[in-house]
Amino acid sequence: MTQSEKVVLGKIGAPYGIKGWLKLTAYTDDPEGIFNYDTLFIQMDGQWQQRTVADWRRHNNGLVFKFDKIDDRNGAQGFTHAEIAVLAEDLPDLPDEEFYWRDLIGLNVVNLAGYQMGQVTDMLETGSNDVLVIKAKPNDAFGKTERLIPFLTEQVVKEVNQQEKTILVDWDPGF
Repeated sequence: MTQSEKVVLGKIGAPYGIKGWLKLTAYTDDPEGIFNYDTLFIQMDGQWQQRTVADWRRHNNGLVFKFDKIDDRNGAQGFTHAEIAVLAEDLPDLPDEEFYWRDLIGLNVVNLAGYQMGQVTDMLETGSNDVLVIKAKPNDAFGKTERLIPFLTEQVVKEVNQQEKTILVDWDPGF
């Protein structure tokens, strides 16, 4: 197995039943989309293992699934709390002007006046919109250590340029 970058899509929950089924906590917009991948990577004891899903289904408001060759609760128990990932290159291409959060982390944020506001360190989901978490530069003229800027395209976010590693925003640096 190569050391390609892996993207975590969810976490395995507790066993469900006695036939090797497990609960899934998905971190994706479309939780069922996790099962579109032929191979999943499971992190156990700091190591990634390849696994294939034998079956899955909706259960109440969540999802349960079963790995190949795991047919009892004891076998499933060992996967509890393990992260589920896929290879970054296996992620589907997005339409123009849409981005995976991981593509925004590390980009520098600049406002329309050219003020360097800092670097994206994280993203938050608030329900109404996503929010950029920006670590301000140590010598920030406004005394900020962190900024939260809504990721609202056209209104606030004017341009994302991945080649130049910048996000252009219409935002007051003192706010």
